[in-house]
Amino acid sequence: MGTIRFLNAGESHGPALTAIIEGFPSNVKISSDYINRELARRQKGYGRGGRMKIEKDKAEILSGVRFGYTLGSPITLMIRNKDWENWTDIMAIEGEPTDKREITNPRPGHADLVGGIKYGFSDLRNVLERASARETTTRVAVGAVCKQLLEDIGIKIGSFVVSIGELSVKDLLESSNLSLEELSERAEESEVRIPFPEEDEKFKKLIDFAKEGGESLGGVFEVFATGVPVGLGSYVQWDRRLDGRIAQAMMSIQAMKGIEIGEGFKLAEKFGSQAHDEIFYDKEKGFYHKTNRAGGIEGGVTNGEPILVRVAMKPIPTLMRKKSLQSVNIKTKEPFDAAKERSDVTAVPAAAVVGEAMLAIVLANAIVEKFGNDNWIEIKKRIQEYKEYVKNY
Repeated sequence: MGTIRFLNAGESHGPALTAIIEGFPSNVKISSDYINRELARRQKGYGRGGRMKIEKDKAEILSGVRFGYTLGSPITLMIRNKDWENWTDIMAIEGEPTDKREITNPRPGHADLVGGIKYGFSDLRNVLERASARETTTRVAVGAVCKQLLEDIGIKIGSFVVSIGELSVKDLLESSNLSLEELSERAEESEVRIPFPEEDEKFKKLIDFAKEGGESLGGVFEVFATGVPVGLGSYVQWDRRLDGRIAQAMMSIQAMKGIEIGEGFKLAEKFGSQAHDEIFYDKEKGFYHKTNRAGGIEGGVTNGEPILVRVAMKPIPTLMRKKSLQSVNIKTKEPFDAAKERSDVTAVPAAAVVGEAMLAIVLANAIVEKFGNDNWIEIKKRIQEYKEYVKNY
């Protein structure tokens, strides 16, 4: 049974971010340009902070790929932090500790306080440097590798933003006849990643208003996957259910606070006759559904319909307003304004791209798990045979 997994490492202002992918099959064609395009997508979005002006993320492939094809051995990716040159004394690997840029006023809503207590730090910079969403850079790079595997068998992943703060395009989505792929393509033309770029100015005005007040904004984004075969995941054990794995992956992204698959919470308000997807059969396409309220997953297993995942992101904890959120200094125990660190006004558009990466990682693992082998050439043959079996079931 094959399993793709990855570990990443690095601090926000350290020398570099790294990731190692293990269990990735051999003979998958990999392009570093593809990875770097995905990294560039993560850096876009109206409302991003000053860090994006400094960093122009590019991944270096250090192992596991030769002449453009994977070797089946661990793949190592590295993304250098250009801002490191401004932090060499503060984030030094060796030497004496410095109180320069020390943080002792934890931010509400961040890992600062709980991390400091858990790991025994008197300088909370040790927490925020790793808890920072800068870490998602490597996730997008790993996701880009997995996307290339998935696209080779016809699985396409995309995303778009549904809402930022109080503004939403939900009504436009419900009345639209555009396909998921078309919605995602249109979102690429939007500065806030909504599939209706003509509405951008409304969202930008809200983001500007929040910025002027030193505030931050959250929102909701949707990630999807099309071309997914029936039978990924399993109902036989709780931790093999694919919807559970997707939920864990999405909720592991910094600042995510809610997830639904398909119509999710909306289904809780309906009668059973209104909630489920009826099954039909056609000689050409086999079993299919006319609706997709389940979001492509039933009983923890893919049913052949597009996977639909909607994720809610809270506002970023760092606020730039004059009167910051109240906190308590961990050394003096006196009330204090929470610490300020360079941050975004909103990162919902970027979070959608990270969501794509996490869905790609989960699905690539599920593919190798079901059709497991070390060699992608053999795996693709098995997938084709399986598709014939499903069609004739």
